[in-house]
Amino acid sequence: MLFAVTESAAHGPRVSGLDLHLGSVGQPGRNVRAGLMASFREAIRSGRLAPGTRLPPSRVLAADLGLGRSTVVRVYSELINEGWLTALHGSGTEVSQRSEELAGRRARPRVPPPRPRLVHDLRPGWPDLSSFPREEWIRAVKRTVTNAPFEAFGYLDPHGRSELRDAVARYLARARGLRAAADNVVVCSGAAEALRLIAAVLVKAGVTRVAIEEFCLHTQRPALLKAGIEPVLLPVDGDGADLSALDEIPDLGAVLLTPSHQFPLGVALQSDRRAAVVDWARRRGTLVIEDDYDGEFRYDRSPVGALQGLDHDRVVYLGTASKSLAPGLRLGWLVVPDRLVGSIVAEKGWAEESVGFVSQLAMTDFIESGAYDRHIRAMRTQYRRRREQLLEAISRHCPTTRVTGMAAGLHVLLEQPGVSGAELVRRAAREQVAIEPLDLFRNPGCTSGRDGVVVGFAAPSASGWSGALDALVRALR
Repeated sequence: MLFAVTESAAHGPRVSGLDLHLGSVGQPGRNVRAGLMASFREAIRSGRLAPGTRLPPSRVLAADLGLGRSTVVRVYSELINEGWLTALHGSGTEVSQRSEELAGRRARPRVPPPRPRLVHDLRPGWPDLSSFPREEWIRAVKRTVTNAPFEAFGYLDPHGRSELRDAVARYLARARGLRAAADNVVVCSGAAEALRLIAAVLVKAGVTRVAIEEFCLHTQRPALLKAGIEPVLLPVDGDGADLSALDEIPDLGAVLLTPSHQFPLGVALQSDRRAAVVDWARRRGTLVIEDDYDGEFRYDRSPVGALQGLDHDRVVYLGTASKSLAPGLRLGWLVVPDRLVGSIVAEKGWAEESVGFVSQLAMTDFIESGAYDRHIRAMRTQYRRRREQLLEAISRHCPTTRVTGMAAGLHVLLEQPGVSGAELVRRAAREQVAIEPLDLFRNPGCTSGRDGVVVGFAAPSASGWSGALDALVRALR
């Protein structure tokens, strides 16, 4: 028997327990009390009622089963005496921790505790989560839930809420130099989903090859391969991706770049190359896919404008709140040319992946209230200070260490002559510091001989940054 454990009160129904499935309590030849006891034992033996499961109060269970309370009290008492249940003083009854032994089952193996995390997390790609603006976000969520229209609680439009699309379009035009209307924006759950959607649409359009940077985020190449696209490598030098060979690569349908701050080497795509790749896309009728993963954070001058601003008809823009706010929000956006909007939305609708309406409308409020800009400015100041402290500490204590990629973003590349990235990672681990080797982001077939480690300076909390920096310096020495 499946019943909802509820009770009636003067002011209406009140939940006072859990739904419980006990099977058939009354069977031919068996009185009700014996049947209820047998049902409990069977549920415990089968594992459906695990040790520690709280049971409903006797009064509530009796009311739901249509039995006298004394019957349920006697059942609980006898099962407690037998060791199947345990009475908790002042807190009711639960399934005993000894019940597995009584049932003749071996206790479930304990899951081994996770290996302890290193004390200082300096992996790239993580913002300072302790600085998430909780109070302002809570206010945005509260206003959202209070004022949202009833239809917002229904099934979601794969295109995304119009309010958020409009806010994102205006923000990106103002802050990143994009040329886009709300209809060009598609809300997605982050950069990974955005790339999957683009790859799926490209494959359906007949694209078989996409150029990517020889060092890149380690998820990009697998995403393209999974979609059925062959990645073709582009070298990266001090001016960003080397695009000189694009015209010589046959059947190339798109180029995937991180032009504002190359990941992980940290260089910006030089202006002549920015213009050249857009010209190539126009001539060939192809696309440039721009991953603007941390474009808001530049320290030596104003942030470099998005590549999409050069040609909104040939550049697909990927943006996300993962670095500016927090990756756990799973909030991102695509800005696509008019001709691709329908295909992207259709692909997204088929996958039935959507960001919840509360997050979408809260982000809308966050942008329109100015809270998003204030947070980014505050974090830019904090990260700039950390960047300067990192450079000063390494210059003073580790003068042979080369630091590059300092102009923007949340990470730097460190290289030491004669020391491999793998060895630096091991040294850092001995100091309880987590960093990543450059090799993690090296694509198969890459001919570059560069080696080192990629160090993020954003992840530690404000109180933990000093200790993390000291530990990193000890590892580098």
